[in-house]
Amino acid sequence: MTKPVQWLGGCGTALVTPFNAAGEVHEARYRALVERQIAAGVRLLVPCGTTGEAATLTPPEHERVIALTVETARGRAKVLAGAGSNATATTIERARAARAAGADAVLAVAPYYNKPTQAGLKAHFRAVAEAMRDVPVVLYNVPGRTASNITAATTLALARETDNIVGVKEASGDLAQIMAILRDRPTGFQVLSGDDAITLPLIVLGADGIVSVVSNEAPELMVRLTESALRGEWDAAREVHYRLLPLMEANFIESSPGPVKAALALMGLLEERFRLPLVPVQEETRARLRVVLGALGLLPGASHVAA
Repeated sequence: MTKPVQWLGGCGTALVTPFNAAGEVHEARYRALVERQIAAGVRLLVPCGTTGEAATLTPPEHERVIALTVETARGRAKVLAGAGSNATATTIERARAARAAGADAVLAVAPYYNKPTQAGLKAHFRAVAEAMRDVPVVLYNVPGRTASNITAATTLALARETDNIVGVKEASGDLAQIMAILRDRPTGFQVLSGDDAITLPLIVLGADGIVSVVSNEAPELMVRLTESALRGEWDAAREVHYRLLPLMEANFIESSPGPVKAALALMGLLEERFRLPLVPVQEETRARLRVVLGALGLLPGASHVAA
């Protein structure tokens, strides 16, 4: 039976990982990004996920980025650290390292490339949950990246049969599947949107929040959207949703986190650097981002920041 984790909800940010000219993690830039999130009202920080290019980080870098997040947050926000891998033993190692670095909970993606069956997914996540014991574990379902979908039946079985699998970040885009989880989940099991553009409809259906990409660029607005929706203030939430929708869509013109990093570079918050096989976005994408950011007042020199 799931143990409720009251803080797992609202607007969380899937943090980017900035790199310097030498290709190393840019710690000063990263700390500044975390401070900006907290100042904007974000209370759930998610380092070392897809948006953080975790697949290209070495184990020491992975642990260091999580530690930087914890150190910078200083208890002002909770840290849900990415710890996934396509090998169960490696996932457990990363989860333990994340906990040692101070993470409050771990986010475990479905094993990629292997394409496990549902029985394999259950065995994988049960092993991770058992190894982590009292540490909250959040499932991460993103079939577009992993090539394997965690079905509603599998998610619900893991929620009911383990004590510390406490939620799911659902990025399947399958509304029927997500509604099945929302309808039948045990008390205390949290459902977070993994797609910015469907955050509002999912909260209407009962979801608890979002792990957001767009909140890297516009944290104040995404916090407002999420909190308004959770309070049932639908008109206010809808207004912000449609203001942010062009940026939500632009963030995925190319493979994420390419566009969001390009946007943050246009905003003067980092340098547009990636680790191969990711490369800078095409100029057409950058031009589109410039237009969208300008409309939101997010470019340097704007007379106001989007309010």
